[in-house]
Amino acid sequence: MLRKKGRSALRRAVLRKRKTRSVEKKGFTLGWQHGYWYGRCESMMRSTVVPTYRRDMHLLFVTSGKGFPYSPLDEGIGQTLQGLVARVSVLAPVDDILGFAERERPHLALILEGMNLPVAYADRMRELGIRTAIWFTDDPYYTDVTSAIAPHYDFVFTLERNCVSFYQQLGCSRVHYLPLGVNMNAYRPRNPRYALRGDICFIGTAYWNRIRLFEELLPQIAHRKFHLSGLWWDRLSKYDRWKERIDLGKWLGPEETAEQYNAHKIVINVHRAHDDDTFNRNLANIPAVSPNPRTFEIQACGTLLMTDHRDDLALFYTPGVEIVTYDSAADMAAKLDYYLKHEEERQQIAMRGLYRTLRDHTYVSRLSQLLDIATAPLV
Repeated sequence: MLRKKGRSALRRAVLRKRKTRSVEKKGFTLGWQHGYWYGRCESMMRSTVVPTYRRDMHLLFVTSGKGFPYSPLDEGIGQTLQGLVARVSVLAPVDDILGFAERERPHLALILEGMNLPVAYADRMRELGIRTAIWFTDDPYYTDVTSAIAPHYDFVFTLERNCVSFYQQLGCSRVHYLPLGVNMNAYRPRNPRYALRGDICFIGTAYWNRIRLFEELLPQIAHRKFHLSGLWWDRLSKYDRWKERIDLGKWLGPEETAEQYNAHKIVINVHRAHDDDTFNRNLANIPAVSPNPRTFEIQACGTLLMTDHRDDLALFYTPGVEIVTYDSAADMAAKLDYYLKHEEERQQIAMRGLYRTLRDHTYVSRLSQLLDIATAPLV
């Protein structure tokens, strides 16, 4: 009996040792693979330098004043401007903006969103000879509000191409299409925690068009390691089945979101519907054709982006080369399966998407365009 117990204990020890070696080997392989990939991304980031210059001017930047989740946008734009102009003054809508403008007379006042800033402030700054520009980063979803704001500014910038003609019809003479882009200080390749790693993720609010898509998609990817995060995902009809894979009610900051993007092999993007009456203020029913900011943020993390189609998408990325698109839940499920089985092809597309983002779609690129337009001689 003692010999039998001794042999059993020996077998258990051998099995534990084999299991430990197997786990160590798997961990080493995963670590090496991700380290190699991370090194490739870092090398590309260091070698992709977009030329720019610092403008000899004083710029007043007025933040949205909306608080989180807009505060990272306020901070990212403010930080980027520091490297593009000689002097940047950052104020919030609650600050004494008119007093500052009258004392300091900046060359340009750039206002983000402007929903919390009285339009009389823009009118007064124009009277003082200060050029004013506003950048709408939520179009077309709040055009009922922005339609009353835009005519008070010298320059109007919008991330939605279909809103250009909308503002022009309101009498705005200088309207420009300028998508948001990405803050590379927040969204970039990084080494995520092992516990977060998986196959597929989506981060965002569960608007009804997204619910309809995921109702059909989730059963087809149930065998994969997927992760959902955001508000209102308990709207899913079978939420109890999926709740262990959902972070419900979370609104992640940029760094947390970027880590999730880095931790997953494929990240899904589903654009918000322009005609969702529950949340939108778009009585003009302006359809959205331009990519959302998430498009650029995912690409900046060096992961494969799989997104629904928008008409303007090909202006920014080449489908099938730098980005992957889908047109239905079934199409997405098939492509998810394909790219999870074809690792090298997945990585090649992700790398090309990262390069295109670094070259063309950062905050530095976007704000350089804005400054060039808003400071050019008026005609």
